Order: sequence, then C-alpha cells, then structure tokens
Amino acid sequence: MNSTSHQTLPRIDLGLFFLRITGSLLLLYVHGLPKVLHFSEELTRIEDPFGFGPYFSLIPAIVAEVICPILILFGVATRLACVPIIAVLLVAMLVVHPGWSIAEGQFGWLLLIIFTTLAITGPGAWRVRSRVTERFA
Repeated sequence: MNSTSHQTLPRIDLGLFFLRITGSLLLLYVHGLPKVLHFSEELTRIEDPFGFGPYFSLIPAIVAEVICPILILFGVATRLACVPIIAVLLVAMLVVHPGWSIAEGQFGWLLLIIFTTLAITGPGAWRVRSRVTERFA
C-alpha cells in the first residue's frame, strides 16, 4: 500500500465512526427513548398502518429505535442492526406519512440515508470485536 492509502483508511474509519455515533444517538434520543419512557402514552398515539394493533406497531419501533442504535453505537452486528431501522423508516415515510413533502420528512429521509450507508459499508474498524460479531459487522 502506498502512503496515500495509509492516510485515507483512518479517515474513512473516523467518518464511519462519526456516522454511527451521531446517527444512532439522534435516532435513540429523538425517537427511541421517548417511546420507552412514555410507553403507555405512545400506545395511544402510534400509527397502526397494517392493523396489527398499537402494541404490535410500537414494539418493532422500539426495537428499531432503541436496541438497534445501541448495537450500532458499539459497531456490533451493524449491518444486521440497520435492517429493522431501514424497514421502520420506510414504513414511516412511504406508508404512514406518504403525503409529507421532502421538507416535512427530511429528518426521516436523512436517517434513512445514514443507516442505509452503514448497512452498505459496515461499521468501519473502530468497533467492539469478537468472533460472533465479526460475522455480522
């Protein structure tokens, strides 16, 4: 490898680390934690686009917006953890809020861009590693 490659790789890893941390913290803080902290209230407000009932709409949202971002923060099973987030965001943007303009849905679309990028690239080198997690990085 030449010296340019040695300089570029740490910056790519830093960029993926920054993307993982900031995207996960935003999703967790803005969407995930409020759902957990106000669970009963959220059951009365959550949309039920497929008619499964509020409980079966809220639980997948909590998994995607709390558990998955925590895994991604540590770089554990990052690609796999991005899948539920992407699914929930696509349902929100295309099924629940199809009439939203780009401006109204920009936060959702930006989160979709962040987590799709991480699903494509993986977590980068700065992550928790083990034999099990290496397989799903």
